[in-house]
Amino acid sequence: MTEDDFRSYVAAFNGNDFDGFGRFYADDVVFELGSSKRIVGRENILAFYREVKAHITEVVTPLGVLIGPRHVAMYCHTTFDTFADWPDFELWPTMAGDHREVETIAWYEHDGARFTHIRGGRFKP
Repeated sequence: MTEDDFRSYVAAFNGNDFDGFGRFYADDVVFELGSSKRIVGRENILAFYREVKAHITEVVTPLGVLIGPRHVAMYCHTTFDTFADWPDFELWPTMAGDHREVETIAWYEHDGARFTHIRGGRFKP
């Protein structure tokens, strides 16, 4: 995994290219969003994001990226703009017009080509 690969992943994510960012997930990838959410499996993560992106425009802006032989670390700024009401969203109730900004540190484990474990922690709501 190179920095260019990782930035391609982020660009595909921001562009709602599910095939594009989904190809970076191992079949049995584990995604943990702090203590709020844990999803196992590529298809389950994609299903989660299809639902999110049906209500919210999410844009990730990397502020710092470190690439290692089996890990990627990213510090990023993320914006969430809700365009369709979602009062029962499990992470936070949100309504059209809501705007949220957070800063996150994410830790990705990879096998050289695909993510096997992703951990994200928001520290600036």
